[in-house]
Amino acid sequence: MRAPKLIRPLLTALLTVSACWSASAQFKEQAFSQQYNDDTASSDSTDVLFSFKEYFGGLQHRNEIKIGTMTAGSALIIGGSQIYNRQAWKLPIVYGAIGGSLGAGIYLQTQGNKEAAKYCFIGAGVAYWGTLLDGVISYRPSVYPHPGKATLFSLLVPGLGQIYNREYWKLPIYLGAIGFAVHYYSDCQVNYLRFKNIYLEATDPESGYSGPISADQALYYRNVYRRYRDYSVLAIAVLYLLQVIDANVFSYMHNFEVDDNIALRVAPAVIVPERQFASINPVSQQTAFGLRLGVSF
Repeated sequence: MRAPKLIRPLLTALLTVSACWSASAQFKEQAFSQQYNDDTASSDSTDVLFSFKEYFGGLQHRNEIKIGTMTAGSALIIGGSQIYNRQAWKLPIVYGAIGGSLGAGIYLQTQGNKEAAKYCFIGAGVAYWGTLLDGVISYRPSVYPHPGKATLFSLLVPGLGQIYNREYWKLPIYLGAIGFAVHYYSDCQVNYLRFKNIYLEATDPESGYSGPISADQALYYRNVYRRYRDYSVLAIAVLYLLQVIDANVFSYMHNFEVDDNIALRVAPAVIVPERQFASINPVSQQTAFGLRLGVSF
């Protein structure tokens, strides 16, 4: 009697193994037969965000390009925004300012004058930044306010997007908050370096340190000011990002109108249950009375 009892489990095991093997074989076949380089597939997201074909077509004035595409391309190809805005006469100024500052910085660096070379490199960076800002200013969108222009204004100069949106009352809020965060960062950095030097001097047996602050105290205050300094950097980044988002959102909502026709209507309502569910729970599916709220605008 034991043999017949073992037949059913064995058949079940064989059917399970057969089904798993069949599914595995089908999965492998589909995996190797799938076309990953199908030309009909949707384009890559980077192609959607930025297209070199569209950008160079805009530089040749064959088509219009978005302000984001123009600025991103000009960040790689210096002077591209001036060409697109039909202000090619600015190119000698742009290349002269950037190239001259870089050349002077490299020359002074080779001569050992690192301090003057540093300011030359800073001047080249400022000229590069000014080139991008000039392109955004000269861009002429078809609508006002243009969200892309407001966003790039705030990215390049904090608060400039709010000025572009004519929301001047926001400037003291954002600039004041960012200025306070920058001041707090500077103060924490100074104290961090101070207690760091005290700690290094106090722990050096050859320094002969005999100051009023012990090594443990210096280590504690060094860690405190370093932590607060890092928090201030995070606050600066959050405030900077917040004013960029604010400029973008309120440029979209600038033309949003709320007129006097907006109203809230309250009316009685009768809720009739579906007949197909009445037989399932006849008690809870009875006719009910309530209120109906509606907003018209």
